[in-house]
Amino acid sequence: MIKFIKNFAKDEDGAVTVDWVVLTAAVVGLGIAGVTTVKKGVGTLASTISKDVGATTTGVE
Repeated sequence: MIKFIKNFAKDEDGAVTVDWVVLTAAVVGLGIAGVTTVKKGVGTLASTISKDVGATTTGVE
């Protein structure tokens, strides 16, 4: 049993997988942070554009 634990501790096969999982989590976290940051501004901009387009199309008949 002790030999198994020593071999398991020396084994590095899963280390690369852990690195990729951490890197992927960081990228996803940054993506969510970016979306959260610009979410309100995009909603306001879309509302403004909608109002302007509506005012332009209703004034031309």
